[in-house]
Amino acid sequence: MIECRICGGLVEEFLDLGRQPLSDAFLRPADVDAEFFYRLAVGRCASCTMVQLTEEVPRERMFHEGYPYHSSGSSVMREHFTRTALSLVETELTAADPFFVEIGCNDGVLLRTVAEAGIRHLGFEPSGGVAALAREQGVRVRGDFFEESTAVAVRETEGPADVIYSANTICHIPYMDSLLRGVDALLSPGGVFVFEDPYLGDIIEKTSFDQIYDEHFYLFSVRSVQAMAERFGFELVDVRRLPVHGGEVRYTLARAGARRPAPSVARLLDRERVQGLTEPETLRGFASSVTRIRDDLVGLLRSLRDDGRTVVGYGATAKSATVTNFCGIGPDLVSFVCDTTPAKQNRLTPGMHIPVRPPDAFAAADPDYALLFAWNHAEEIMAKEQWFRAAGGRWILYVPDVRVL
Repeated sequence: MIECRICGGLVEEFLDLGRQPLSDAFLRPADVDAEFFYRLAVGRCASCTMVQLTEEVPRERMFHEGYPYHSSGSSVMREHFTRTALSLVETELTAADPFFVEIGCNDGVLLRTVAEAGIRHLGFEPSGGVAALAREQGVRVRGDFFEESTAVAVRETEGPADVIYSANTICHIPYMDSLLRGVDALLSPGGVFVFEDPYLGDIIEKTSFDQIYDEHFYLFSVRSVQAMAERFGFELVDVRRLPVHGGEVRYTLARAGARRPAPSVARLLDRERVQGLTEPETLRGFASSVTRIRDDLVGLLRSLRDDGRTVVGYGATAKSATVTNFCGIGPDLVSFVCDTTPAKQNRLTPGMHIPVRPPDAFAAADPDYALLFAWNHAEEIMAKEQWFRAAGGRWILYVPDVRVL
């Protein structure tokens, strides 16, 4: 057992996904021999119930100049971030000269709306390539990791923040003590810390085990976030379930006693208790379901191969690395993966080294089946690729179970 990064309690491992590569390290063929691997396993703290990885990957290996993920790559997510920004402008940024800080602003898709509203803002983004794209959008970006020292530096020069916001980033940060001390240093007395990340409840319910990868160090539940907040002098005052990225929760933290918690907090806590969400038996059952999905998916792909059917992948997502490496899916089962991100194209997927090709390769290949790695964007993708099913093609999904559409 290892110690919990939040409270120091003992973490009991319940799922081992084996040897894994960096999920966003799409390789040139010449770089294959230097590929980095680590052991991907997940456990639960017996004290605070926080579900977390048992091995930490150095942050500089994951978030760097060539980090390929762009938050604005999906029209659904662009609309989501615009709505989120406008809501925060209307509800939380109403004082004179408000200050908005985003942790992990990526390519500036949300901050652009804040900037257009004339609100003083700053984004933290250590990945140089996407930070440069954000600056091109007219937003202010600091190319650092958010932690206590950098937060204190911003407080000294910019003053307190009325809102500190983050999307799909806080779960990436193992050093939560430094991060929350940084929030404490930077946040105004009446301000809020708002973050949204994949929700353990959705991961368990959907058996979406591909949400477990190097960047997702924590898998948050309402119970574990509430315990974490209290430990650092904050209070969980609101929660909201979100349909994006396969199921997330938006958490709102304030200083202890500063705001009355919304009824949604108690409701979702009660639901987690009824579900036994963080109970060891529930998590062991999840692990058994993951093994079943692996066996079903590999069996299907091998059967299709043996029947002479062609299968390609759709969406070279970070989470697909967990699936391909845990299941042993290589080019013999999936001939290539198509993706819209230029930085991933003409490279190889992490670990299993499946070629990544531009989107036009999908139609050119005219495959019999497409394995949808980007399943959380299924509706958007299938609407875009209606010709595929019209031509007799079929989609393969593996969340919440293996099925063919």
